[in-house]
Amino acid sequence: MSGPTSVSDLRPPTATGSAAPAATAASAAAAPVRPAIRIRNLVKSFGALTAIDDVSLDIAPGEFFTIVGPSGCGKTTLLRILAGLEHASSGTVEIDVPPGSGRPENSMVFQGDSILPWMTVWQNAAYGLRMRRVPRATVKEVVAHYLDRTGLTRFADYYPHQLSGGMRQRVAIARAFANDPQILLMDEPFSALDAQNKLLLQEELLRIWEEHKKTVVFITHSVDEAVLLGDRVMVMTAQPGRLKLFVPVTLARPRHIMDLQGAPEYGGLVHRIWASLRDEVERARALADESGAPQ
Repeated sequence: MSGPTSVSDLRPPTATGSAAPAATAASAAAAPVRPAIRIRNLVKSFGALTAIDDVSLDIAPGEFFTIVGPSGCGKTTLLRILAGLEHASSGTVEIDVPPGSGRPENSMVFQGDSILPWMTVWQNAAYGLRMRRVPRATVKEVVAHYLDRTGLTRFADYYPHQLSGGMRQRVAIARAFANDPQILLMDEPFSALDAQNKLLLQEELLRIWEEHKKTVVFITHSVDEAVLLGDRVMVMTAQPGRLKLFVPVTLARPRHIMDLQGAPEYGGLVHRIWASLRDEVERARALADESGAPQ
């Protein structure tokens, strides 16, 4: 296994010597696209418990990458490592950050309420930009745009306690996109919502994502949600969490969720992923029974 984890920026190599412009252009054209995220041999342990075991993967720029797996398989731990909130035990994580972009590496949307209760909707959405000392006029323009995109314009002066759970998650999504991160990390952001609000927010998320095609890593327990949103689905095993399967989602974009749910291609993808995941869910339950842990 490799040495201690390094979370590093990938920088383009500095050119040396001189070369003809045509040769330089040809070389650039032939160069492979650098992954937005590169993970190699990642391991995370908590004492004697191995949560993630030897995970390696590349996530392309602009890819909407979804992860499914049974409870306790390390999905959220993996996301927290990408966010810099946890350190891996070994392996490497590399995030491609263009030099001089001035943009944050990531923004994270959590399962529960993560907006600040003493701030209004507008202040919450503007928080990241203001912390980065973005010019006031730019803050006003960007926040107005994302409040409009999430249907929150008329609630800009409301406080979180005056909003429903679905509206509070809209604020969290507006804040994340407004901050213009390189990578958007989403940890089951719709899991606590009722079916109607979940559907509305899934559609809104896709509409906003289509504008700029940010790299997204999205964790969910729902196979349907993973297929409806993602370009590619990763299935993880029961603990210790390992990579079991990648499933490319070839459904056309832009996607209209209600139309897709009746499509044979959609049903086939859901069936394939669930067939792989079901064994892991059953194994996770067996492990929980053996240990006496809640399922």
